[in-house]
Amino acid sequence: MIGGFSFEFVQKRFAVFKNVIMYRMAPGWGLTATEVEARLQDTHFVECGATQDKSMGWIEPRGQDHGPLLEAVAGQWILKLMTETRALPASVVNRKAQERVDQIEASTGRKPGKKETRDLKDDIRLELLPMAFTKQSTTLVWIDREAQLLVLDAGSQARADDVVTLLVQSLPGLALTLVNTQTSPSAAMADWLVTQEAPQGFTVDRECELKAADESKAVVRYARHRLDTDEVKQHIEGGKMPTRLALTWNDRLSFVLTEGLQLKKLAFLDVVFEGTSTAKDDDFDADVTIATGELQQALPMLLEALGGEMPLV
Repeated sequence: MIGGFSFEFVQKRFAVFKNVIMYRMAPGWGLTATEVEARLQDTHFVECGATQDKSMGWIEPRGQDHGPLLEAVAGQWILKLMTETRALPASVVNRKAQERVDQIEASTGRKPGKKETRDLKDDIRLELLPMAFTKQSTTLVWIDREAQLLVLDAGSQARADDVVTLLVQSLPGLALTLVNTQTSPSAAMADWLVTQEAPQGFTVDRECELKAADESKAVVRYARHRLDTDEVKQHIEGGKMPTRLALTWNDRLSFVLTEGLQLKKLAFLDVVFEGTSTAKDDDFDADVTIATGELQQALPMLLEALGGEMPLV
């Protein structure tokens, strides 16, 4: 059904998975946890060098120095990738380069050409990189060997691509394919909104984005707004298709589904924590067990609601 309910949820201690991007693992990959751990050590995270603008590598998921790079919890494997970048705005490089171009022109009467200007920018970038601030971010990886599913807590496909590239480089024989469904998320979301019937086990919440497919690219966004209205139907019948829709699964898990089959704003609701101890603020094992346990039930139901997976070629 489509509802307008607002659920309170616990996020203060529970920070495992805020996004989901799903990959299917090709059959036949058989590295053990010990073998994976050894391979990850070869690409352990190292901070950016003085003239390096980006560095990626694996860190301890539990956050303890010199701990394992693969944590096995309740049969599930957890990895964590660290990415560090140096923030060097292009506007700064361009301004410095223009100053040098002006100096060359003033002293020699000759204006540097395009190639010389590009070389100047490269030199300036190397000079400024050691002084640039660094920014670090992490991406959690969950490997469900039994289900042959790999899940990334990545907020964008670009970030996911970086993680997958390093994973495939680090772990011989691993082949990954983005999960794709028989019914596109956009078409399914449109049907749920028009019929005002969510798939079994799900409810539609009060957030949605509709986008026109024509050259206008018109966008309509709803936030904290009822979606079971004639206005929403008219937008869809007029050619605007859903690109984002807020859903709740079994009153336990809320998220925003995107047209690219990504889950955003993932939140585990209060009922998930009933009967569990909250005495510890850093109970890694409990957090992983709860998160993966809930997702192991919710993700297959979501894929079924989208017509099931497309078969691997």
